[in-house]
Formats: sequence, C-alpha cells, structure tokens
Amino acid sequence: MKQRIISAVKYILLFAAAVVLLWFSFREVKWNDFTNGLRSADYTLIALSMIVSVAAFWIRALRWRMIMLPLNSGVRRVDSWDGINIGYITNFAVPRAGEFARCGVITSKTGLSFEKVTGTVVLERSVDLLSLAILSTAVFVFQWSRFGTFIDKQIFSAFGDRFSNGFGIAAATLIATFAIFFYIVYAFRKKHPVFRKIADIVKGVMAGIVSGFRMKQKWLFIIYTILIWICYWLMSYTTILAFPSVEGLNGSDALFLMVIGGFGWAVPVQGGIGAYHFIISLALATIYGIDQTTGVVFATISHGSQALTMIACGAVSLIGFSLFKSKRSVD
Repeated sequence: MKQRIISAVKYILLFAAAVVLLWFSFREVKWNDFTNGLRSADYTLIALSMIVSVAAFWIRALRWRMIMLPLNSGVRRVDSWDGINIGYITNFAVPRAGEFARCGVITSKTGLSFEKVTGTVVLERSVDLLSLAILSTAVFVFQWSRFGTFIDKQIFSAFGDRFSNGFGIAAATLIATFAIFFYIVYAFRKKHPVFRKIADIVKGVMAGIVSGFRMKQKWLFIIYTILIWICYWLMSYTTILAFPSVEGLNGSDALFLMVIGGFGWAVPVQGGIGAYHFIISLALATIYGIDQTTGVVFATISHGSQALTMIACGAVSLIGFSLFKSKRSVD
C-alpha cells in the first residue's frame, strides 16, 4: 500500500512538472498565429519524418537483439521490436518505466531472466548516452560561435559555480553510497537471503552487460548506432523543411536541434511533454531570434509527430504481445 502511494505521488509530481513546463512554453503564445503555423506545415514531409522514425525503431530493435543473442539465440527480431515499441508507449504513461516494460516483454517471450535483459538495456542506454555526449561535444566545440551562446547563457550563467560544486558533491556522495552498499551486499550475501537476492540481481544485470562484449559482428553494432542517429538527424531536418517559418535553417541547425531535443526527451516526464517544447522553443529564441509562438509551433509539430509514431507502433506491438500471451495460455 505504501509503495502504491509513493508511486502515485511520484507520478503526480512528474505530471505536474510537465504541466508547468508546458505553461512556460505556451504562456506568451499568440493562438491565432499558433493555429496558422500548424496549418502552414507540409504534412507530407512530416509523414516522411514519421516513416524515418519507424525505421529508427526497427534499427534500434536489431541492435538490441545483437546484445541479447549471446544470452539466448532464440530472441527474434519481432521480440525486440515489440519490446522497443511497448517501452516507448509505456513511457507516456509512467516516465522511465518503459525500460522495465521492454525487459518484461523479452522475459515473457524468450524465458531470459529479467535481470539479464536489464543488463542489455543498461549497456544499450549507456551507448546512447555516450553517443549523445560525443555529438553534443562535437556540435558545441566545432560551432561554438553559433551555439555557444545558448549553453553559456541558458546553462552556465543560469546555474553558476554553485550548481557545478553542488553537482560534484552530489555525484561523489552517490558513488560513495553505492560503493558502500555493494560492499555490504557482497560481504553478507551468504548470510542473509535479502543480500543474496540482491547479489543475484546484480550478477544477472552484469551478465547482460557482459553479453554485449561477446556479441558477434561488433562492427555491425556500431553501424546500427550510427544509422539510428542519422535517422534522428533526418527527422529533425525533415521537420525544418516542412515548416516554412523556420526557413533558412540548415543541416547543422537540424543537428543542434536534434541534440537539444534529445535532452528534452531525457527529462523524466511523461513522453517528454513540456520539457521538449520548452527547450526547443528556448533554443530557437536564443540562437535564431525566432519568436516564442513560432518556436512552440515547431516544437509541437516535431514532438507530436514523434509521439504519434511511438504511440501507434506501441499500440500495434501491445496488441500483438497480448495475442501472443493469450495464445500461449491456451496452449
């Protein structure tokens, strides 16, 4: 009961955060201009962007499957595809729960332990985080004259040294806490069933992570990763081309908006709602001098098309997964 209350409070707080961010994004929007902006978009190009998004989902499913194959050669492409899609749609209901949902899909379909599948997700997400860090560094280093203003004004100047120092102290404390916790678990794992269970979970997660280093054709994994980010860039650039009010933005601008938008999607609110709109409209206003209404229209079209694709693919995979479970129970 207590756990349910905590989960409900967490959900409400995250939803409230999304609402606040949406309010900040839309508070000065001119609604006539907003609706006119929505009408002005070329939805054929938006549809193309959504098709590219589906391609990115499929490539991500293939890449994730590569990590899992050393653990179970019976993992099918459709299994990882359903897992990816159900994970996306779950995030719209409960932030960050999508990772657990897709682990559950694979466990149900293949019999792999939940802990091992979790390890493969940890590895995959680590690669994504590293890729985003590399892209962000490349964008800001090689085009600091254009995009450095946004980082300096909106992040460094806004938080200052207190944020940096506080973050460093918090990070060090967190690392030390985890180190002490895992030492206690390791030392008492044979004497206490709870610690033994935790040790088994950690062992399973580590097995999933290690499986990634045993996969065949590692070069193909790298190619899949590059293709995923190319798809993300194409989605960003296609949206720019579809929206006449931001005419003049080019491929490098699409890369910048893709990177900044990635941080918006990473904020733990339902489906990136509010956070994506806020950071994209802020970036467009700070760097390009684009008014808030136009920025919010662009963010709404970009986020809405991606969200619709995630929900549609997730719904199809969820129906297929439900039918699979029903068939298995009958058999």
